[in-house]
Amino acid sequence: MTTTRRNITEGLIAGFIATVFLSLLMIAKGMMGLMPEVNVIKMLTAVSRQYLDTPVTPIIGWIAHFVIGTFLWGGLFALFAARWRMPNFAAKGVVFATLAWLLMMVVLMPLAGAGLFGLKIGIDVPVSTLLLHWIYGGVLGSIYGALKRSREIVEEPRLHHGPSGQAGHGWR
Repeated sequence: MTTTRRNITEGLIAGFIATVFLSLLMIAKGMMGLMPEVNVIKMLTAVSRQYLDTPVTPIIGWIAHFVIGTFLWGGLFALFAARWRMPNFAAKGVVFATLAWLLMMVVLMPLAGAGLFGLKIGIDVPVSTLLLHWIYGGVLGSIYGALKRSREIVEEPRLHHGPSGQAGHGWR
């Protein structure tokens, strides 16, 4: 498997885990009654209905949420992370998620009828969604970095030690 394919696979895994984590936060937010007007699943369901003529059911919003978080953002993060000179993958994830948030604010929010940056819903929308994106990005980058480090450890060749305990020329 090529390095790019491995990176993308690791990005998809990290994207899925980060999306699960974010989803749990969204569910907890809903259960606590915090900002009920900010419901990403309802927005994704509405946008899917309007532009793809899908049924009006939350499952459509959840599917879109997981497709975006896992495949789109997870895959793109893997491609970009290798090119960024930042040493910390969690920081890379936060920067990447900030860009994803910006795209959500100028594309998804207006498409869902919430206006640019979701300001038709309220002034707290951009701030709260940015915080959620930063959490997603931190998890995305951390998991991706951990997967890369574990792969590098497994793939690292080990020197063969001879009977004297000195490193030999062969590979084990």
